[in-house]
Amino acid sequence: MATAGHVDHGKSTLVRALTGMEPDRWAEERRRGMTIDLGFAWTTLPGLPEPVAFVDVPGHERFVTQMLAGVGPVPATMFVVAADSGWMPQSTEHLDALDALGVRDGLLVVTRSDLADPELARDEALEHLGESSLGRLPAVCVSGATGFGLDSLRSALVDLVGGLPAPDVDADVRLWVDRAFTVRGAGTVVTGTLGAGTIQVGDELALGSRVVGVRGLQALGETVDPVRAVARVALNLRGIGLDEIGRGDALTTPGRWLRSDVIDVRVGPPRGHMVAVDLPRQVMLHVGSAAVAARVRPLSRSDAPDSDETRTVRLTLREPLPLRPGDHALLRDPGAHRVLGGVTVLDVRPPSLRRRGAARLRAGELAATEGAPDALGELARRRLMKRDDLVALGASVPSDVPAAAGWLVDPSWLSSLADRLVAAVARHTEEQPLDAGLPAKAAAQALDLPEPRLLDLVLAEPGASSLVAAGGRIRPRDAGGLPDGVRAAVAAVRADLAEAPFAAPEAHRLAELGLRTRELGAAVKAGALLKVGDGIYLGPDAVEVAVARLADLPSPFTLSEARQALGTTRRVAVPLLEYLARQGRTRRDDEGRHALR
Repeated sequence: MATAGHVDHGKSTLVRALTGMEPDRWAEERRRGMTIDLGFAWTTLPGLPEPVAFVDVPGHERFVTQMLAGVGPVPATMFVVAADSGWMPQSTEHLDALDALGVRDGLLVVTRSDLADPELARDEALEHLGESSLGRLPAVCVSGATGFGLDSLRSALVDLVGGLPAPDVDADVRLWVDRAFTVRGAGTVVTGTLGAGTIQVGDELALGSRVVGVRGLQALGETVDPVRAVARVALNLRGIGLDEIGRGDALTTPGRWLRSDVIDVRVGPPRGHMVAVDLPRQVMLHVGSAAVAARVRPLSRSDAPDSDETRTVRLTLREPLPLRPGDHALLRDPGAHRVLGGVTVLDVRPPSLRRRGAARLRAGELAATEGAPDALGELARRRLMKRDDLVALGASVPSDVPAAAGWLVDPSWLSSLADRLVAAVARHTEEQPLDAGLPAKAAAQALDLPEPRLLDLVLAEPGASSLVAAGGRIRPRDAGGLPDGVRAAVAAVRADLAEAPFAAPEAHRLAELGLRTRELGAAVKAGALLKVGDGIYLGPDAVEVAVARLADLPSPFTLSEARQALGTTRRVAVPLLEYLARQGRTRRDDEGRHALR
């Protein structure tokens, strides 16, 4: 758990009294008697199977960023108020931060009870806490100097820890780094609070686009393997230098988190405000141990009737972060150094807003979104997404969702796609009647589908039952494939071929029938004619008829013998034999003679 409270109210003294450890790591801190960076200490408590670790945070207003880095990843707080000082300005700022981050578990500790009556400070603090997400906390009055009340504090800590929600040790790892240093002979070491998941030696973790290995593990000074949440953990990393990692970075399970620099969020008002404050254009986003500059684009107006308490905004981050819907963060004003409100992440892959009125429409879409990962809800909003992206959002993939080529499709959207596909095919047929169907790639583009293989899902819809896919094209199921005029001309050609199947029509005959290059190409695609060479068109069964006649010849046979058996001219026989060879039906020997295979 993290300490919280005004500077010089005895947070470090209290941690030192509880643990016997010095949380102030720097000589400058001990010389000045003031914590300026995060400190760490731990102790065992009777009745608890695991030690309790403390992140001791600075109380001075100049070090709020460090304080937020310590508070962000932890599940509970020990809020400290001095009996001889009472509630102070940094008490308010720390409480604002805890409230914005949605921290709900904690304990009020009134220190320096040997210097003043603690009841007044306790009652005042409880009133302030009661107006926050923490609510009216249990309170203990102590003196770090005399030891008064420490046993009661230990008992209260046992009760607090025992009532915390059980961590999900099977969850995907996201470890926010709060310290990074080197150890001679070991290399780079980082520390952080593991809030969920399990890490073991040999694991690989993602740091941005790269992957690093876990060489060793420690928890509270002891070598462990594995380490399970919730825990303070130190990782000895392989394959990375100290200058490549630091506070605010996150180590994650590879392939299970989306890193985004554009996110849609819901912003609540700061504690004590009935309505949302005006957000500056530039803010600082604090999440985990990270503090990242962000640019604000409002999606809903702060003065709209339905946004008195919350509003949605788009944040463009200076650098991408591994986030999921439902994550809690806070916004601070980098100029006035004040908390602007808590943030709930709603979408880490939001759509672009290019059209007029798109922001208002987007705000309406997000109005009913709670932020928790929901597979069907995400698909309903996005209509189409990669399976890996849905998993990276922390959602489970339903088994009955239509899927193809690594993509998932909202079932309710498929019927609309089927109607659009029917219309696209009809439009193509009208505009290009000689084209034997709409190419699959063009069909996918018409439906805004990223992958033509998704068309199989659309064609399976009842609304697309009038269509059929063949040869990489989609055409009407009941269409003859050719316009009436072309079909009649082809019928005339085939009537000519009925008596002499290898008497391919001359160019003038084809022109007389109106069969030009495009019409002939359409007839070939439709399977109504067979093209065996330039200008040589035969019936679709010409290959089988030719093979049957050539089988009666002695093998091997000459071109002249083949020509006579087929009852045709050299103009047809030469390209026909070449066609049969390409089809693997005949072979040619060194003397230029032919034989059936």
